[in-house]
Amino acid sequence: MFFTTRNDRRPYHLGGFPLEILPRDDDVIAEEGARPPILSPGYNKPADGPLAQSLRGYLDIFIATAMKQPAAAKAPVPDDLHRRMVDVKGYGYFMNASQVGICRIPPNAWTSNGTAAAHEFAVVLLLEHGRVPEAGNPARDWIAPALGEAGDARIGGIAVCLSGHIQKMGHGAIAHVMGAGDLDLDRLAVLAGLAVRDGDGLRNPFIKGGFSIAAVSTSYGLEVDRPLAKAALAGHGLGYWLGRNGATSGRERNRRAGRATHLSAYPMETVPRVDRPTTLILDEEVPRVSKRAAFFERAARGDLGAKAMRERNRFAFKQPHTAGMMASMRAMVPIQGGEPNVGATPEDYSDPAANSRALKSLSYLLGADLTGICEIPDYAWFSHGTKGEQIAPYHKYAVVMLIDQEFDTMEGAAGDDWISGTQSMRAYLRGAEIAGVMGDTLRQLGFPARSQTNVDSDVLHIPLVLWAGLGELSRIGELVLNPFVGPRFKSVVLTTDMPLEVDKPVDFGLQYFCENCTKCARECPCDAISWGDKIMFNGYEMWKPDAERCARYRLTNAKGSACGRCMKTCPLNKVVTADGPILERMASWCGINARWLKPLLVPIAVWLDDYLGKGRRNPLKKWWFDLEVVDDVCIEPVKGVSQRDLNPSHKIDPGKQKMAYYPANMMPVPNDLNTQTADRKAAMAIGAVFESPVIAAIRANRGKAAPEYNRPTSPHPEGPTGQGRGPAVYGDTKAE
Repeated sequence: MFFTTRNDRRPYHLGGFPLEILPRDDDVIAEEGARPPILSPGYNKPADGPLAQSLRGYLDIFIATAMKQPAAAKAPVPDDLHRRMVDVKGYGYFMNASQVGICRIPPNAWTSNGTAAAHEFAVVLLLEHGRVPEAGNPARDWIAPALGEAGDARIGGIAVCLSGHIQKMGHGAIAHVMGAGDLDLDRLAVLAGLAVRDGDGLRNPFIKGGFSIAAVSTSYGLEVDRPLAKAALAGHGLGYWLGRNGATSGRERNRRAGRATHLSAYPMETVPRVDRPTTLILDEEVPRVSKRAAFFERAARGDLGAKAMRERNRFAFKQPHTAGMMASMRAMVPIQGGEPNVGATPEDYSDPAANSRALKSLSYLLGADLTGICEIPDYAWFSHGTKGEQIAPYHKYAVVMLIDQEFDTMEGAAGDDWISGTQSMRAYLRGAEIAGVMGDTLRQLGFPARSQTNVDSDVLHIPLVLWAGLGELSRIGELVLNPFVGPRFKSVVLTTDMPLEVDKPVDFGLQYFCENCTKCARECPCDAISWGDKIMFNGYEMWKPDAERCARYRLTNAKGSACGRCMKTCPLNKVVTADGPILERMASWCGINARWLKPLLVPIAVWLDDYLGKGRRNPLKKWWFDLEVVDDVCIEPVKGVSQRDLNPSHKIDPGKQKMAYYPANMMPVPNDLNTQTADRKAAMAIGAVFESPVIAAIRANRGKAAPEYNRPTSPHPEGPTGQGRGPAVYGDTKAE
């Protein structure tokens, strides 16, 4: 318990609730078989309020973009129905379903007015409803009538993604969700062991409030669950409270439920706040950069060569778990913005503090893990878009949300194997849905708002994450670490002019920690993370990574999909909850509240992290099949699977590390959409002339001009040249 938890020994596919301990009753199968068919499930009343309308609209996107046909060939997966079940249930839990069960579909489970498919099995997904905000929180009026719609939209999206995964493996699958489906969802929840009938309703042994259900019917053979006995409703007890079999404990669930709805599950309110980020930012010297300069965009334009260009549009999607996500993400782009409702009365929301509480409560209801708010500095806006057009700043505030990439799945992975890209895409999809729903809701209320996603963002996220008080800049470079989830997240931003109270940046001593820890650099598969000291890059003090080398590896990784090795192996990639290891919780508390101990604790923490093997793969947490999508079908990975382990002997002399840097004056012409080959030789040479943070601060205080390399490449005066592109399929909105 000091170094590990019982959860470390809990197979991933069992989920967070101890369903495996509940009594079962096969007689329920006959009882359900005797019940007559029902009509297809649908909404029995119009959407109540702006949030409910937005949620139904986003569920419709998932429904409309669901894959319709299976791949032309079946994936090379084992005939073992149990192992198949582990993959399918694992995916459901990875996508954040509360509970997952599997059953056979009896004939009367097909609705009387629907169309029965030739599917024998149903994967049933259940999602616990969120909480209604406290009195005085403006979000209460939005959320109270829309709890059902929030659950339906989230679980419906999960069902669509799961059906896409099964179809990509070559098997028929259909998502059945509220308002669109031909299955009796209540009956299937009972048969799959997720609920017990109580009169005309359903009860779940562990969830006392409401829940939403969706299902995926499929021809894919799976191991099934047994129905619950009525005695299962007495499922609470001391074992549940303590976290029986490594499940999430009742005390942890109660802890979270006891926090105000505008607070995250993590006590960010205990982290010291400061007026400015803990790394030096020379505001007047930070250049505005174009989307054309981001290395994923450069790869798409051919700047990094033919191989990177070819892999650019498949590297994150060359694995079947992402198959059901692509179309939905793209379909959300056209509605990221829009005009506010001119008939609304935004003056009703004149209290910035109350508005901030409301938006945070809404973000957590929809699935964000951490949320902060800041004003948007001018330099956080891109200068030019993907079509070479100029971007003028248009909103004052940013609501910045972090989506956890899921600790347990990362525990089972190498960090650069076949699940890495899916971890990113899951977070990006969830973020796009959250920010999209929030933006649409605000526009209905009369406020300008736009979601800024990985597919299409007009702002750089890293500076906003810093200013919104969600973390500090780390040795990983263009990545912020949060004190409770470390680097294990993706961000999404909602920009708006709604009056908001902003958060301050945080200081939890990360600069000292990263100065004395090089584990991310040691474990980086392509030596893209600096072993040396900080430099000043485009007005920021940072451990500047070799962003080109990092992008190339993530794009062309042949033994996996993308890469998250630095996140996987960072000592701050931990679980800091009531269920986390006692030593890690103590270390986290000391790191935040006893900063004077850092000179003693940091070396011990770094050594102990290696000694305990933190960052190694935990086989019990590996739920997915390693498959590669080639020519639209799944095959065994052509080059195999990354089995990377810790590499404590790997050392690089910082003075001999060959890093390439592309400061503002070496970035491509922002409105030239033709290929502009990256000059790596020049980028490696320029690092020798960069200022140190101390020298830069002295120069700036003396009023001397910024170095010439801080001035961005000028655009073509005649306007954009070359072929424009639509929004990218995938990308990172970093501080490059």
